[in-house]
This record gives sequence, structure tokens and C-alpha cells, in this order.
Amino acid sequence: MKSSSFRTIIFFALLFIPCYLMPALTLDEVVNSLQPIVPNETVQFRWDPLFREGVFYLGDHYGTFSTASRQGQPGYLIFNNQEVFSVPLPYNDSGRLVFPDTFASVLRDTFTRLHENDLSRFRIAAIIIDPGHGGRDPGTVGTLTANGRTTTFYEKDIVLSVALSLRDRLIHTYSDKQILMTRDTDVYVSLEQRSDMANAVAIKENEAVIFISIHVNWGANPNARGYEVWHITSGHRRSLLDPSMYDYSSDIIAILNAMLEEEFTTESILLADSILQGFNQVFGNSLPSRGRKANDWFVVRNSRMPAVLVELGFVSNRQDAELMTNEEGLQRFTDSLYNGIVNFIGIFER
Repeated sequence: MKSSSFRTIIFFALLFIPCYLMPALTLDEVVNSLQPIVPNETVQFRWDPLFREGVFYLGDHYGTFSTASRQGQPGYLIFNNQEVFSVPLPYNDSGRLVFPDTFASVLRDTFTRLHENDLSRFRIAAIIIDPGHGGRDPGTVGTLTANGRTTTFYEKDIVLSVALSLRDRLIHTYSDKQILMTRDTDVYVSLEQRSDMANAVAIKENEAVIFISIHVNWGANPNARGYEVWHITSGHRRSLLDPSMYDYSSDIIAILNAMLEEEFTTESILLADSILQGFNQVFGNSLPSRGRKANDWFVVRNSRMPAVLVELGFVSNRQDAELMTNEEGLQRFTDSLYNGIVNFIGIFER
């Protein structure tokens, strides 16, 4: 707060500089000065001629201002409805909007600072989608009989179809994140290879990876149906830190490792709950929820990140099987996973 107040005082003092000493920029010049701040985002400008108010948008941030009736008139530049700066306001000069250099400098410096703050925040840098089984490993096998004809279908094909569709939607939504798959064709990938792929993803400080393994269920009881999401058990102990990477004693490493275990478990539970919520948003009561469960599945316990295993439904149940073997049903499963992941990322990155 002190630094913000100090900046406001400095900017207010600049208002007393004679107008003829204050250079001005055109709208295009201001936009061009802002564009390099966030290379992957386009600077947007909105203008309301009725109220004579403008807004600059860059990334997730925006600066709002009104125009002056004369050159050098002071006013306010407001960022994200939170930060207020007193600056010389833009004004009309022979039919075009002109921006005092001081105004443009405050605009540029503040957008730069906000973007740098964003980079230092925790964020999801990569999403690993793991379609279970594949190749010589078909997973569970189901059959459907209709009009005297029996069709056989395989878990490996169902989960790959959903995973590919999910990948495409996430790529479209998150251009700034890596969207990776452990397999994108009908090939066999061992459990060790899946975990190794996830653990090998390079991330920066304050970045995280999440792992979603997709499967379908089978039960001896043909009436068993519905989706469920699994995460690692809270009591499972695993090594998440490489001691050779830290200049700490073994006791300190053990404490840090335990803290990271607790963090990943908590985040895995939150991811599981978000996915369950995503399914409920799509299916409502038409597909039962079997809830959140804990087990030390191989890919979950060996992935050093928040990780869950999702069972879409039961191939042994006719209603679930019908959902898994038609395009509309597969799309609903994709929508459910997508909604859950987006919900989790929104919570995590805030």
C-alpha cells in the first residue's frame, strides 16, 4: 500500500508540469507500446462515445479512464477496479484522441507490473491425459446386443476417444499450457512409461502439472453403474524429492517431502471433487455418482503431482455401455472431464 501511495503522489506531482512540456501519443502509439508486454495477448481498446470513457485490456487486466475537456486536465486511471492513479487525462485534439505521455507511461508500467505478478503466481503449466490400456492390452471388454446383433467393444477404444476429444478442447482453451497424452493411438504403453512421461515434464518455479488417467469399469453385478474418481490414499508414503538436488540434512528433506506429499494429496482430492462436480453438471441424476475414493493405483502413486484416476462407467451395465458406444454419450463424458479440469484450474490459479 505504501508503494502504491508513493506512486500516486509522484504522478499527481507531474500534473503541475506546464502543458506545453508534456508530449502526447496517438492511440496506435499507445497500443504499440503495450503490445510487447504480453506477447501472446492482443491489446484491446474499447471506447464509449456517449460517456466519453475508454478501457484498455491486456491479458486478464484492464485500465479504465474518462477523457478530459481540455489539455492537461487531471483525472483518474483505474486498474481492475482496484488501483487508482491520478494522471493527466487523454483529450480530443482536432477530432482524434490524444494520450499524454505521463498517462501512457503509467498505463505501460502498471500493465507490466501486473503481468510480472501473474508470472510469479502458481499456475498449472501442463495437463497429462492418460487413456488407460491400449495395443495388446484391451482393458475391460463389453458387449451390446441390439436387433439380434451383438457388438463387442473395448475399454482402450472408449477412453482413447474421450481423451482425444478432451485434449482438443483443452488445447483450444489453454494456449499457454502443455496438453500432453501418454498415448494418442492404439499402442501399448506400460504403467512405468506413463508415470515416467508425466514426471519428465519440465516446469518452472511456481508451476504445476496435473495427471488424469481415464478408465472404464466392469462389475460382476450387471446393475452396478456410474462414475467414480480415485486419488492416492492419505497414508501412502512416497519419495517426491531428490536429496541430491538440495543442500539440506536428511531430516529436513524428510520434512519437506512430507509437506509435499500432503500438498499433492490435498490437491488430488480437490481435483477429484472438481471432476465429480463436472460430471454432475453434465449428467445430473441420469448417471449415478459413486463418489470420490482412495487407492494407491500405480499411475497415481508414481506420478509426482496431483493425480486422479477416473472410471467413466461400467461396460457390464447396459445403460452405461450405451453411453460409451455412441458419439453423444462419449461427448458428454468429454464435457464432464473438461468442466472438472477447468473448475480445478480456476480454483488452483486463483
